[in-house]
Amino acid sequence: MLKNLMSLYANSILYTEQPQHTSDQFYLFFDESQKNWLSIPKSNLTEKELNLLQVLYEQVKIPSKPLTTLSRKWHDFLLLNGPMPSLSTDSNFRFIQFHIRGLGVDPTEIEPAIKGFFSDEIQIIWEDDHNGIVIEERRQLSLTESELTSMADTLESDFYVKISFYFGKVYPFSNHLRTQFLQEKEYFEFAKENLERTNILTFEKIFPAFVAFNLPQYMKEKIKMELSSVFSEDPELYTTIKVFLENNLNASLTAKKLYIHRNTLQYRIDKFIDKTGVQLKDFYGAFTVFLACLLFEQRK
Repeated sequence: MLKNLMSLYANSILYTEQPQHTSDQFYLFFDESQKNWLSIPKSNLTEKELNLLQVLYEQVKIPSKPLTTLSRKWHDFLLLNGPMPSLSTDSNFRFIQFHIRGLGVDPTEIEPAIKGFFSDEIQIIWEDDHNGIVIEERRQLSLTESELTSMADTLESDFYVKISFYFGKVYPFSNHLRTQFLQEKEYFEFAKENLERTNILTFEKIFPAFVAFNLPQYMKEKIKMELSSVFSEDPELYTTIKVFLENNLNASLTAKKLYIHRNTLQYRIDKFIDKTGVQLKDFYGAFTVFLACLLFEQRK
């Protein structure tokens, strides 16, 4: 039980009700069987102890800074299955999730910087010091993907951190809003754990890898037998083909991104086609090869 851990970790605090705010210097764990919460100083835990506690108990992540009334309602609705906020049913909303990597992240400094990029008022709720959600009501034109990329570059430059955004879809305000948000959250969590780091993520950028990851094992073996073995023999070929497909089969752009001559690129493409017999400029061929690339990437 969590209460037994208090004697092991100095300055721990036991709660019978979930605290609304905690210091960013503490981890908070929930004991479902006893219905209590324990706050443990981060400095008291080794990485191994933290991993064990995360297995045994639910780690609760709540904002380390006070929320406004509306932000609190959104926080409880989206993350704690609370009641829906009282807003106009004619409104449309978009969720832009973000993840910040780096030491000494201070939400009180980063939040105003994020808000400064939006022309309309937005709500920001923090799950912890590294993860948050921008709630954007679509009244006017909102940030485009390229503008979000510029915002990420600016934040990284100003605060010396790395930041990723999940650019959500626009949804009408309805009872389905929380379910739609949680689905996007699942995709973003998958991307953070399994995909190469990138500033801007969307459903269409994540979903092919999500599908590939969840294929039955026998399907993965078939693709490996047909195509992935070529990448194992020549990893440089894998990089070339994947970048070529990601850039819509644009040879000039691909060569530029790989810092190689177009003739070198064409040589590698011809080499892949000779080895596999699969044509990349055919839609079905490109789709199949891209799936093979995603599966190969998972094993790297």
